[in-house]
Amino acid sequence: MRLRKVKNAKEILMASPYYIDKPFEKKGKWNKVFNESLSLQDQDWFQNYFNPKIHLEIGCGKGQFLIEMAKAYPDINFIGMEYQESVLVRAIQKLEEEHLPNLKFICWEASTVDSVFCEEIDTLYLNFSDPWPKKKHAKRRLTSPDFLDAYNSIFKDQKTIILKTDNILLFGYSLENLSKAGYILERVSLDLENSEIPNIKTEYEEKFIKLGYKINYVKAVK
Repeated sequence: MRLRKVKNAKEILMASPYYIDKPFEKKGKWNKVFNESLSLQDQDWFQNYFNPKIHLEIGCGKGQFLIEMAKAYPDINFIGMEYQESVLVRAIQKLEEEHLPNLKFICWEASTVDSVFCEEIDTLYLNFSDPWPKKKHAKRRLTSPDFLDAYNSIFKDQKTIILKTDNILLFGYSLENLSKAGYILERVSLDLENSEIPNIKTEYEEKFIKLGYKINYVKAVK
């Protein structure tokens, strides 16, 4: 399905307190970014946590997953990265009636994620990423060796990657590369919906489940 471009998408994003322009300028300073967006009362709360964890989703789409995560876990800061402005606008529009000081969105290309973050991310989410099925496009997959190498510098301490996909070939490819890169496959499911793993669904996930697709899940740590 062809993406419908949103008129004045950039202007809509720039007007939102949830959107961060020029995210490369925030590299190494992301917790400060969240602190500055808080009210004085919320800043007192922030000081109690001092250095909250930051979770990043690459390819956040229309934002349902991260919005619900931010509501469920107010003591964690969340950042959604999406390359297409018109898609990101849909996420921003969902937040018009919300107050979530622990949530930000950026428009950025995944291949240069290490130019935006430096030893700041605790958990990385890869939800229903493009499988790039052709062999010649394998390097574009978000769990290719090149991408896994790039993620090394964005993590703070322990590296945690959580992946969900309906594509079993991408899933197998990802498990192999994660293992080769030194990750321990801490939790794996070939049918997430019918497992005991806590789960907040994405828009795509809800559609796939209704169509009868099994959702593959892995939590990998290093």
